[in-house]
Amino acid sequence: MSDAMSPATTRNTKVMNRFDLTSRLLAKLKREEAVIGGIGNTNFDLWAAGHRPQNFYMLGSMGLAFPIALGVALAQPKRGVFALEGDGSLLMQMGCLSTIAALKPPNLHMIVMDNGIYQITGAQPTPAAGVSDMVAIAVGCGLSNSAWAADEEDFERLVDRSLSASGPTLIGVRIDDKAGVGATRRDPVQIRERFMLGLGVREPL
Repeated sequence: MSDAMSPATTRNTKVMNRFDLTSRLLAKLKREEAVIGGIGNTNFDLWAAGHRPQNFYMLGSMGLAFPIALGVALAQPKRGVFALEGDGSLLMQMGCLSTIAALKPPNLHMIVMDNGIYQITGAQPTPAAGVSDMVAIAVGCGLSNSAWAADEEDFERLVDRSLSASGPTLIGVRIDDKAGVGATRRDPVQIRERFMLGLGVREPL
């Protein structure tokens, strides 16, 4: 049976909550998988949902969650790597999807949190709000294991499929515009050092 995720190019999907989905994701991670959280509310919710040394929290570098996750996935091919990114941030680095499709890291799993707005800068609408389908774009870039999650149960199913997939995967989720839960401690050095310890590439002092 193929592990393809039956990509959908329509958005007949439930609007869900980012913190709830992030919590559901973390509950499924049992093998010290790395999780890269994009800037703003995406990593605020990641911090609040389950702070762990394998989490990396982006600070101010819009659009780099997927590229950073790609680097981690290539450097540690036996470790599952999840990346959480907003639709606005992904639009800043759309070319990374083609690069990921070309390199095909089987341990890289991407989640696009799409609320159709640049939330932390004033809720301006993104192109994804009307004319751009992020999952269809991913499929067009060569990421065939890409799909919209229809609801929370479907999201969990797609995460399970990602964990056993033979290539990179992308899950699109439509989310509400609620603010992130809590706030990440803004200490870049501490975030880096904890993450490196969590990945086993830095010895404790």
